[in-house]
Amino acid sequence: MTDTTPPPGFPPPLPPAPPAPPKKNRTHLIIIGAAAAVIAAVVATGIVVVQAGNNDSKPAATPGPSLYGMEGTAAAVTEPELEPEPTYAALTPADFTIELRTTKRQCFGSAGCNVTVEPNLTYVGIGDIDPSVVYSITYEIRGDESGPVIATAELSNETSLNYTPSLISTVSAGTKVSVTITDVVPQGG
Repeated sequence: MTDTTPPPGFPPPLPPAPPAPPKKNRTHLIIIGAAAAVIAAVVATGIVVVQAGNNDSKPAATPGPSLYGMEGTAAAVTEPELEPEPTYAALTPADFTIELRTTKRQCFGSAGCNVTVEPNLTYVGIGDIDPSVVYSITYEIRGDESGPVIATAELSNETSLNYTPSLISTVSAGTKVSVTITDVVPQGG
């Protein structure tokens, strides 16, 4: 026997389609690729600059004389590269700041005070100080009852300051003592 039921008027439903693979975001790949290209360009430029600089400053190697009967062999003769001599600027009073440090004070009531002060010098200039030169730094101390006191300190080896403490007499305990650098003179080198 045959089945006599008529076929339905529409086709049977199809099985569900597999889910579509998620769409991949390629932004990260583009960023990584661009970064790699920039790094490669910087490295390549650096190599070209270094090689160009090295080729300009080195003398060409020339074959040397044959040694000990070794005819036909050449020894590369290279001269060591000399470091340029450092240059030091002439120092001026503006290259330093100075303050006074009070190390001793003895006051006598209305008769004033005897004050011992020492210079505290700071280099604020640009560049290096020539270590082979001794600099005489003259400074003027104001506040002494007799007028300004002129003193000199010697700076050597870039950081060693030699001076004699200054004894000044002030009119009163409240007298303001100040200092100014007036001259910087190199003594030798």
